[in-house]
Amino acid sequence: MSFSGGSDSGVPRKANEMVVSITGATGFIGKRLVQRLLADNHGVHVLTRSRSSALSVFPVEEFPKVVIAEELEWKDSIRTSTAVVNLAGQHITTRWTPEVKKEIKDSRIRTTSKVVDIINSSPDECRPKVLISSSACGYYGTSETLTFDEQSPPGTDYLAEVCREWEEAAQKVNTNVRLVVFRIGVVLGLEGGALASMIPAFKKYAGGPMGTGNQWFPWIHMDDQIDMILEAISNPAYTGAFNTSAPNPVRLSEFCTHLGSVLGRPSWLHIPSFFLRFALKEGAYVLLEGQNMVPKKVMELGYVFKYPNVKDALTEICRG
Repeated sequence: MSFSGGSDSGVPRKANEMVVSITGATGFIGKRLVQRLLADNHGVHVLTRSRSSALSVFPVEEFPKVVIAEELEWKDSIRTSTAVVNLAGQHITTRWTPEVKKEIKDSRIRTTSKVVDIINSSPDECRPKVLISSSACGYYGTSETLTFDEQSPPGTDYLAEVCREWEEAAQKVNTNVRLVVFRIGVVLGLEGGALASMIPAFKKYAGGPMGTGNQWFPWIHMDDQIDMILEAISNPAYTGAFNTSAPNPVRLSEFCTHLGSVLGRPSWLHIPSFFLRFALKEGAYVLLEGQNMVPKKVMELGYVFKYPNVKDALTEICRG
């Protein structure tokens, strides 16, 4: 095995220390997850298609304990891991050409299937104990009136189709491996995602909701998202599909009002639906539609949100 960017071979680990392999580790959620795992003295394997890209995010000098594994090394990496977290997927807030739509779906299914195939072909004693695979709130389709928990059926639109097939790929994992699927909402943080793209406009007094503002915005603070992943790795009660969003979803207009208040700016400029549809075509759907998704299962398991209310979450992020 010839990993670069650190090595944990031959070093005995304490009983409470883990090795976690992560796809999508260089992304918005993945980078924070890597940092938290390292802070807790766990081993991290970054599963990547490009060593140079991964090393640009996790340079050896700053992250000597991170193991960088390109595709030919994924098998060895996964077989020495306690858990695998699958976060890979093509960015969806873009202009949806037929080629882009194909890649959005294929990028998720291709990576998930590769991880599952490696796990399934591994000897029993080498399989990770748990696979955490991401999905998205788009699983349920969209509605301004319905509320979606984990028992709600999937939607029928394109993103629901992507999420359904994405989850089906993960569900092929060996039954001896505990599977957790996270249907992730809009993750809030300064380092990326929707919030980071909205703040500059608000600071220039040009902030406001997209479209009508009546669409639901199933948000979650990054800290809660990462805490749920860590809890799911170690807690055997986490199995099956979970909604990961705050227990108090808001409509986009309310979210923007709170964001403007925290930043000391107005929320007055509505971006017209027709403009987004002109710019992004079908991809505007991501910005103009939403779902009232509630995290029923994590609350039943006793998860306590650090940030259950959007104004507190935005205050901590923007002023913390």
